[in-house]
Amino acid sequence: MTFSRGGTGSDGQYIDLARARRWLPGSLGALAAFVLAGILAVTSVAYVPAGHVGVLTLFGRVTGEVLPEGTHFISPFKTNNRLPVRTRELKETASVPSEEGLIVTLDTSLLYRLDAQKAAEVYQKIGPNYVDVVIEPNLRSAIRAATAAHNANALYTGAREEVAQQIQRDLVAQLAPRGIIVENILLRDIQLPPMLKSSIEAKQQAEQDALRMTFILQKEKQEAERKRIEAQGIADFQRIVAQGISAQLLEWKGIEATEKLAQSTNAKVIMIGSARTGLPLIFEPK
Repeated sequence: MTFSRGGTGSDGQYIDLARARRWLPGSLGALAAFVLAGILAVTSVAYVPAGHVGVLTLFGRVTGEVLPEGTHFISPFKTNNRLPVRTRELKETASVPSEEGLIVTLDTSLLYRLDAQKAAEVYQKIGPNYVDVVIEPNLRSAIRAATAAHNANALYTGAREEVAQQIQRDLVAQLAPRGIIVENILLRDIQLPPMLKSSIEAKQQAEQDALRMTFILQKEKQEAERKRIEAQGIADFQRIVAQGISAQLLEWKGIEATEKLAQSTNAKVIMIGSARTGLPLIFEPK
């Protein structure tokens, strides 16, 4: 015969203590199972934002799986490590020597992005701080190598594009095998020593003045040539006209003019000139 212990509550109702002891562990177990299921459900969802990829690791080991942007269901024991694959800008200001040993300051911008296909390799071999470990040191080295191959005058005048292209070639050779895509190199500014900059600007001003004077002299020569040709044309015209004028022609033109004046209705006095010229003299009466 089994006896169960019980008691009376504050409201006078009987409480079976043995049944309560049996119910309590089962309720705690159900609650623990529910909480555990919730944790597993949350940890099984991996979210990758736009412009990123997710590299999965299992207990610290890179699995090689790369998740594209979006929401994914993964094993709750795996960890999602997000890496950006958008185009990013790295600005660098470096004081480096030129070919002749002068210190030149270059302000450079590197446009780059992470190769999504090699994101797992980059995370495993370099780590998430690959910019500090790989990109910045190689950028400084490429800038130094490019400026050392040119003199300061060329850097300030016509070799800027050539320097940028050389830096980009060096970076592509160093970073492409590591999973970094180099898009472009931009030289924002080149600062030379003040004395050298002043001498270069003075030289450029002198060259501009010489070009301007050459242009003025060429223009004056062209103007002188134009005037010479114009004068020659006038002289040729006068010579041809003079050859065609004779005393008989002039006398005939005088007679024609006299006839026209005689036929005019205006009051006038016409006197025939001397026999030397044969031209009429015309007087208007007052």
